[in-house]
Amino acid sequence: MKVLMINGSPHADGCTFRALSEIAKALKEDGVDSEIVQIGNGAIHGCIGCGSCGKLGHCVFTDGPLCETVEKAKEADGLIVGSPVYYASPNGSILSFMDRLFCSGGKYLAYKPAAAIASARRAGTTATLDALNKYFMFNRMPVVSSNYWNMVHGTCAADVEQDLEGLQIMRGLGHNMAWMLKCIEAGKEKGIECPEGEAKIKTNFIR
Repeated sequence: MKVLMINGSPHADGCTFRALSEIAKALKEDGVDSEIVQIGNGAIHGCIGCGSCGKLGHCVFTDGPLCETVEKAKEADGLIVGSPVYYASPNGSILSFMDRLFCSGGKYLAYKPAAAIASARRAGTTATLDALNKYFMFNRMPVVSSNYWNMVHGTCAADVEQDLEGLQIMRGLGHNMAWMLKCIEAGKEKGIECPEGEAKIKTNFIR
């Protein structure tokens, strides 16, 4: 089993990475592999709603880390997305990335457990988690929790080391993710498969 973790921060070794690394340690203790993918500090093109991914099988924009991440998502058993807080919400790059990831590759993530984490100097974490969790809820993905909201605090990775509660939350999240993955695997061994689900009904509110 393997969990794909996305570092939405432009800082490769910052607070968000430190939090994800703590999760990775807990997953490893429970026998679950993980990989951290950083989206980098380059420009991330936003989704333009062209629908080409449904016809081509991939996003029309092939530059940047998106297409490679979709390929990794196919093989992953779970997903964790981390973002720093910018103006009380996820940063713009990870939102653009998530729009395109779920538009072009959401079918590869459906029914896989997922979680979001946020890092901040002070506030805006719960609004950030709310925005990120909505991708999972729309895509029929079980949302994994810990013993508090999934957040750490600090202005740099060294600060996060002092957030003992935040690091404990990350470890709890890792252990809970591993537990859920093992429960799903045990269910499959007993013949319990994911529900097929109905075809999506889209209601237009404008008549």
